[in-house]
Amino acid sequence: MDEKRARFEAQVLPHLDAAYRFARWLSPAPGEVDDVVQEAVLRAFRAFDALRASDAKAWLMAIVRNCHSTALKQRQRRAFVPLPEENDAQDAYAMTATTPDPEDASIRRDEQRTLDRLIAGLPEEHRTVLMLREIEEMDYRQIAQITNVPIGTVMSRLARSRAALRAKWLQEAEAVPHAVR
Repeated sequence: MDEKRARFEAQVLPHLDAAYRFARWLSPAPGEVDDVVQEAVLRAFRAFDALRASDAKAWLMAIVRNCHSTALKQRQRRAFVPLPEENDAQDAYAMTATTPDPEDASIRRDEQRTLDRLIAGLPEEHRTVLMLREIEEMDYRQIAQITNVPIGTVMSRLARSRAALRAKWLQEAEAVPHAVR
């Protein structure tokens, strides 16, 4: 058992941050992310002996996606709507700002909120491929493996999600009144 744990820690746990980021984008409820990732890591450890591929990151991401789907189905069956948590993870990045300029930090937060909101408005299959490619920097083959769709479908979803995000961003930019300096 110790050998299995050591191999698991060496091959899978380095991708834990990526799993959290991916789960955060999949799940609208911040409190649900920890549960999804915890369940995914437990499932991954139980099934670790069955891992034959060398790409542990893609394997773990697929498990995270499946755990999210399971949690979503359970939540829909219960018609449960979680309340937002007091310390919303969406605003946590503001505590680690690297710039001392409050105006720049405020602008960056507004832009990040807008981007998060626009990405969240994309259909799940488009949001999923966009996050795996742009945030997790995974290649098309890995994304196809995680989402269980052909590479061509990954490419078309990625193109559509980028175009939709760009169009929404430009539409939003045109609609916002700008201050006169």
